[in-house]
Amino acid sequence: MNALIIRKPWLDRILVGSKTWEIRGSRTKLRGTIGLIESRSGTIVGLCELVDCRGPLTAAEFRRNASKAGMTPAGATLGGYKDTFAWIVANARRLKTPVPYKHPSGAVIWVGLDEATERAVKRRKTE
Repeated sequence: MNALIIRKPWLDRILVGSKTWEIRGSRTKLRGTIGLIESRSGTIVGLCELVDCRGPLTAAEFRRNASKAGMTPAGATLGGYKDTFAWIVANARRLKTPVPYKHPSGAVIWVGLDEATERAVKRRKTE
């Protein structure tokens, strides 16, 4: 299982279902269940389904869908990415107890979880 590193407050918005687009500067072909890592916490705090990837987005398309990215239309700018993509997530759920993991050196987007950590995540109940 792979886990995606996300900063607060964006991660919290995904976990409560108010954010279904995770905005990134590259596309992803990965689909299925992924872990959600709270940036700088050393823990996996949730799970979700990565169901699609859209983009590159135009500025107008991003503004029209700002609420899906947890933003207001006025705040939805393409930012510093050469191209902007929406990684579409669904069925997000928070783990009742976070699972610690070993953060590999240089990991900034994805962490591949080892078998023991993946088993621990799957055993944890979600809220």
